[in-house]
Amino acid sequence: MARRLAYALQAEDIAAEPGYLQRRDPRFKTAAMLVLIVSVAWAHQLASVWSFVLLGAVLAVASRVPLRRMALQAVLPVLAFTGLIALPALFLVPGPALATLPLTGWVVTEPGLRSGLLLVGRAEASAGLALLLVLTTAWPQVIRALGALGVPAPITAMLTMTQRYIFSFLQSAADMQEAHHSRIMAPMTGAARRRMIASAAGVLFTRSLDMGQNVHEAMIARGYRGQSLSLATWRSRPADWLLLGCAVALLAAVIGLHL
Repeated sequence: MARRLAYALQAEDIAAEPGYLQRRDPRFKTAAMLVLIVSVAWAHQLASVWSFVLLGAVLAVASRVPLRRMALQAVLPVLAFTGLIALPALFLVPGPALATLPLTGWVVTEPGLRSGLLLVGRAEASAGLALLLVLTTAWPQVIRALGALGVPAPITAMLTMTQRYIFSFLQSAADMQEAHHSRIMAPMTGAARRRMIASAAGVLFTRSLDMGQNVHEAMIARGYRGQSLSLATWRSRPADWLLLGCAVALLAAVIGLHL
């Protein structure tokens, strides 16, 4: 858990890098990524879909986001999950045969392969673009940008508190585990370990209820009325408009290509 916590916090270091996306206004960057994801969903040709995957890789390099991290957080998990879903399409979609698997005799069809690659490509491109937004933008700025784009305040407040509580309880769980190990003198049996884990889960659950109530009362006492306020100011620049304009142009091109 401590390793996962440290790995997640590294995103803040990436967001502080002087990369291309890091220098863009969060409002325009968020809008551009949403437009690109809509473009991916609209595309129906393999070349169009996988060009967005390539675009995500180019943006990652330009923004100094490690490609290894992109692969571990987006490419491989999406490939494993979506690939498993798309696998039956290789054999079930009728069409001209491309190959026959040995032993099983299953026939891979050309439309089935195309459908599988289209599904995987869409998932890879969408997940990669969304991950780029999160890695190159501090989470409070992402939430504020969503609010500026019209997302209701209760939803942005819920996302803000959820993200904060995840890190808080991960740290609490890691501290509880370390405290427990510092107090035992001999290896525990399997039953004892299970009792310890169940007890820790109960303590964390109770602590979450107490913390949620205390934080809410503290926010109300400090003037919170459902709208988060920030002293930071954003100023758009030509490069921000160019990023959003390019994203809109790509969407228009994809729509025009499939009309």
